[in-house]
Amino acid sequence: MSQDDLQGRRECSGLSGTSAVTLNARRLLCPLPVIRTQDKVKTLLSGDVLTVECTDPGVMQDIPAWCRINGHKVLETKAVDGEYVIVLEVV
Repeated sequence: MSQDDLQGRRECSGLSGTSAVTLNARRLLCPLPVIRTQDKVKTLLSGDVLTVECTDPGVMQDIPAWCRINGHKVLETKAVDGEYVIVLEVV
């Protein structure tokens, strides 16, 4: 589905602005959290916010690096009790 189709669906359904989505990538090891993030971002629109929840500490470097390469903005990273959360804005 193209970005125009997604935008059209959002407008037809009465939704406007950005959406916030959470991706559960817990118990997945590299490179799966990055691949799942990439797949999810393809379904989102510019300005949408994606929260990725992981248990693999490698995501703290991998997902921000993927964001830099692909032009997305990392809004927040945090690590609490063996869980790693990256919040990014789709650009």
